[in-house]
Amino acid sequence: MKVGCVKEIKSHEYRVGLTPSCAEAYIRHGHNVFIENSAGINAGYTDEEYKAAGALLIDDKRKIFNECEMIVKVKEPLRQECELFHSGQILFTFLHLASNEVLTQELLRAGIKGVAYETIETENGQLPLLKPMSEISGRLSIQEGAKFLEKPFGGRGVLLGGVPGVEKGKVAVLGAGVVGTNAVKMAYGLGAKVTVLDININRLEYLDDIFDGRIETLYSSRANIEKILAESDLLIGAVLIHGAKAPHLIKRDDLKNMKNGAVVVDVAVDQGGCVETSKPTAHDNPVFVIDDVVHYCVANMPGAVARTATQALTGVTLKYGLEIADKGLEKAARENNEIAAGINLYESKLTYRAVADDLGLEYTDLRKII
Repeated sequence: MKVGCVKEIKSHEYRVGLTPSCAEAYIRHGHNVFIENSAGINAGYTDEEYKAAGALLIDDKRKIFNECEMIVKVKEPLRQECELFHSGQILFTFLHLASNEVLTQELLRAGIKGVAYETIETENGQLPLLKPMSEISGRLSIQEGAKFLEKPFGGRGVLLGGVPGVEKGKVAVLGAGVVGTNAVKMAYGLGAKVTVLDININRLEYLDDIFDGRIETLYSSRANIEKILAESDLLIGAVLIHGAKAPHLIKRDDLKNMKNGAVVVDVAVDQGGCVETSKPTAHDNPVFVIDDVVHYCVANMPGAVARTATQALTGVTLKYGLEIADKGLEKAARENNEIAAGINLYESKLTYRAVADDLGLEYTDLRKII
């Protein structure tokens, strides 16, 4: 199979879909790898490293799209990229279609076979390709939230860890999954007073246990959400529903109950956000203020730590990409339910039910067409 990797063009997206060692792995399996010039430079990988791995360096992105049967990316394609796909081409990347009907319709018209990193799912319900990015986003959420709590950045002027004789900053985390757990670890490590909310009592018991009762765990009821909104300096939105749009747990009217200069980091923004007032931002203009509450809503947070994020992402995507390239998508999906779960689009058909339901579009059972 001819496998292509192009340079990401989303604002301040510095990751790359294949490292030189990934390219070498595909080549060892008998595939040809096409890399756009400078595709990996922002993640610290030079063209010379890709050449040494045996990849073909290509100047023209269009040539890669025209020749390759599979395109491996990091983020969802932008409109100018959607025009380059050809029918039947495999796209292996993060898609996050549930919050983006325009992109969904464009990719359906293109007739591609879209395999989404975020919906590849194991038998026990784990999301192995989303997990490392969720870990990074959870940790970054506290790092960025702490920065924007500083007065020069519009925040309350609160140091999360406080100092002796001064009250610690208060952090609330909505969601005790991978993002939430990593946010809790970072906030606790900085010395903040941490509260985590979830509807899954087992997850709350787990966090209470590993932190030996030194954080507060609350069931995510409306009353408890209202309580923590009034108290918190920093709120982390870490709610995830597999492949579907995030629920709006925080409404516009709730902001008036928060402290002036409090910060919201909505990690779920790429799935629509769990705060009603959230809208996607980019690293060069990451925040906006509504009702005196600072909103940080960067939709590709891990892109800021491109080297770490690329290594973490490609470390888990490679085996799935190789299986698709070795067997073809159809055979790989028939033999591996995890890959089948990742197929959101198949030749102008929407094959992931949660996305279809969220967007009000027709759903097609993948098993009936492959």
